[in-house]
Amino acid sequence: MEEKKNILTYEGLRKYEDELQELKIVRRKQVAEKIKEAREHGDLSENAEYDAAKDEQRDIETRIEDLEKILKNAEVVVEDEVDLDTINIGCKVKIRDVEFNEEVEYKIVGSTEADSLKGRISNESPVGKALIGRKVGDIVTVDTQVGTLKYEVLEIHNRPH
Repeated sequence: MEEKKNILTYEGLRKYEDELQELKIVRRKQVAEKIKEAREHGDLSENAEYDAAKDEQRDIETRIEDLEKILKNAEVVVEDEVDLDTINIGCKVKIRDVEFNEEVEYKIVGSTEADSLKGRISNESPVGKALIGRKVGDIVTVDTQVGTLKYEVLEIHNRPH
């Protein structure tokens, strides 16, 4: 079975590459030093510093593995080439909740980069899925766990304003 592509913006790609470099070059050395120091303290069977350092080492190696998988299957969206007539991954959109007359701005990203607290919603989320392919002026209906929501698409752009 082919692995799912991780759709990333260029910003997301850089973030993951930078984190991977930091983990491989800096954090690995730091944790190796902690393990070395803990070993020098003697009996490892009751050495909390040693156990903590080994746990940290395992966490770092797991994250490195995860990041390498993400990057291996990455498909980067070139945001400058995004068609701004329709909503797609890499776009920022301003929408208005029809019922509450509230405006919200989202950036549509791949699921790997999604972070609703930062206004980054996945193209696979109910709202993201409903917005893909839509144009300014469209009314979008989204079925969610809390009921049916209606949004009007107000703006589409690919740069933060």
